Amino acid sequence: MMLRTLLRPAVILFLLLTLLTGLIYPLLITALAQVIFPYQANGSLISQKGQVVGSALIGQQFDDPKYFWGRLSAAGGQPYNAAASSGSNLGPTNPALIAQVSARIAALKSADPNNSLPVPVDLVTASGSGLDPEVSIAAARYQAARVARIRGLALDRVEALIDQYTTGRTLGFLGEPRVNVLELNLALDALK
Repeated sequence: MMLRTLLRPAVILFLLLTLLTGLIYPLLITALAQVIFPYQANGSLISQKGQVVGSALIGQQFDDPKYFWGRLSAAGGQPYNAAASSGSNLGPTNPALIAQVSARIAALKSADPNNSLPVPVDLVTASGSGLDPEVSIAAARYQAARVARIRGLALDRVEALIDQYTTGRTLGFLGEPRVNVLELNLALDALK
């Protein structure tokens, strides 16, 4: 008798909380997000000619020297895989990190041997998520001469595109100004 008295309220409470937190709350939040922030709630997808080409929130790998390159991805064996999002967990004295940074610096110098600017740190290291879609203004400007030369564009035109696709600090004081690599590369392709 006593077990039934204790068990019944526990089961009812379990079912009510499961319904509330497992069904009602997620559906309500999803509906609100779809109404208030539909672009963000649907993945901030970027389309071109009716075809989805990427997301403004997840980086993509660009290796061709005619494109701006983003941050390295530490997301498992497949770069920029959102399902494997993680940092590299390599400390600053780890030989593997030193080798990765050295290899990336060599690739940047090889792609643009006349560039005498210091290599920005975000071009040679991965972020905590391994998915960053943006680079610093310094990283974009570091690559501008290479991209302009390979595409046969005036450097000031490429730098104007960097300025156009620069996003300021969030709320005016959070983070640093940054450039979305995918959006910038799509703008370059549209210049043809």
